[in-house]
Amino acid sequence: MRFFVIRHGETVWNAEGRFQGQKDTELNANGVRQAELLANRLAGHKFEAIVTSPLARAAVTARKISDSSGCRNFIIEERLTEINHGDWEGRLADEIAEKWPELLRTWHTKPEAVKMPGDGGESLEDVRRRAVDAACAIAKQHAGDVLLVSHDAVIKVLLCSWLDAPLSSFWRFQIPNCSITVVEAVSGKEPRMLLMGDASHIGSHFDRPEQKGL
Repeated sequence: MRFFVIRHGETVWNAEGRFQGQKDTELNANGVRQAELLANRLAGHKFEAIVTSPLARAAVTARKISDSSGCRNFIIEERLTEINHGDWEGRLADEIAEKWPELLRTWHTKPEAVKMPGDGGESLEDVRRRAVDAACAIAKQHAGDVLLVSHDAVIKVLLCSWLDAPLSSFWRFQIPNCSITVVEAVSGKEPRMLLMGDASHIGSHFDRPEQKGL
C-alpha cells in the first residue's frame, strides 16, 4: 500500500509565524486556494480511504480532496492531531524567543530533548508513539492508496520512523503547506520514499520560505 501524506493548507497563524498545535485554527484564503489546487492535482485518483486529523485546517483540506477524488471512505483519526505546544500555543516566535530563549534554542538544535512547557505540552516521542501507532493500524487495514492529512510535526516524526532516522533528524525535513509526500509501505519490506514535500501544484517548485512558528 501507499500513503499519500498531505500537510494541511496555510492558516493565519502559519502566515503570522505563530506556534500552532492543537488549537483549532482554520485555513486562510491562501490555504483554501492551496487546498483547491491540491485537490485538482489529485482529482480522480483512486484512494481506498482518506484519513485526517480532526483539526479543521486538516479536515477541510481532506474534504476538498475527498470531493475531487470521489473517495467517500472519510476517517477522522485523533492520533494524527498536531503536537500540543503547551504554553507556546498561539505565541509568535519572537515572543517565545524572549520568554523561553534556552528552550527554543534546544527545540531548534535538539528537538528530541524538548517537552513543550505547560499543561498538556508534548514531546516528539509522545507524538511518535501515537502517530506511528495510527499509521501502522491504517497500513494493516488497506492494500491500496490511502490519503493521510496531518500536520508539520506529525509528518516529520512519521518520516523519521519510516526512514529509521532518530528524532534528532526532525529538522532535516521541510514540509510545505499542501505538499504531497508518498511512502510505499509493503509488509515485510522497509518503507520506501517515492516523493517528499512536493508542492509544485501550488507554484512552489524550488522556493520554500521558512515559516517562523515551527
